[in-house]
Amino acid sequence: MEKGYVLEVVLVPAGVLLLLLYHARLLYRLRCSPTATVIGVNQINRQVWVRTMMADGLKNGVLAVQTLRNNIMASTLLATAAILLCSLLAVLVNSNGSSNSLQQRSMFLGGNKDITLSTKLLCVLICFIVAFLCNVQSVRYYSHVSFLISIPLGAGAPGLTPDYVNKFMVRGGQFWSIGLRAFYFSIPMFLWLFGPIPMFVSSVIMATMFHFLDTAKGFQQTMSISSHVDVESGEGSAAS
Repeated sequence: MEKGYVLEVVLVPAGVLLLLLYHARLLYRLRCSPTATVIGVNQINRQVWVRTMMADGLKNGVLAVQTLRNNIMASTLLATAAILLCSLLAVLVNSNGSSNSLQQRSMFLGGNKDITLSTKLLCVLICFIVAFLCNVQSVRYYSHVSFLISIPLGAGAPGLTPDYVNKFMVRGGQFWSIGLRAFYFSIPMFLWLFGPIPMFVSSVIMATMFHFLDTAKGFQQTMSISSHVDVESGEGSAAS
């Protein structure tokens, strides 16, 4: 077996496994200690925002719809970019000249067989398809929330509560996060076209970067300070 294909078999699964293990750990932290992750903190802040907007729907309705419209536009932009990249990859796969030029490049000791190249392009394509579908779902949930959040609470809207609206808001944020992760995953898959070594190095760099970007230390410090202040104020009021 050639050295390039040995590296393909060893480094590529190692890079994918590293990213999967990191996100499994992130999911565990999100379920057990959501305030330790940026995604969990954002979900909490969105829930507070929904309750604040629905507390006075007539006053905050326009602000809520405008904020949701910005999220919808961002998700629409990412979905459009994802489907355009899928189209470009489809043209690249069907172009014999481009495929032959990629096969002839042996940069960084990578395999150049037809099945290897097809697998690499398929992995990149799957990442963009997942990003497109997740951003479309995010647009769907945000659009639904934009209708619900502008309805005044009361007898005219039985069953409509901030908790009910929060469910759709959280789902929209989750699909947004998954869509972004799919874009991030496409970077190592794309670098795999140039060999397993760039793919593995980019996976290590991305896992390290995610660790710092997904950790919410400042929010925990703010919560501890606020709880300490509340305790002191409670003790002061009790002493008086």
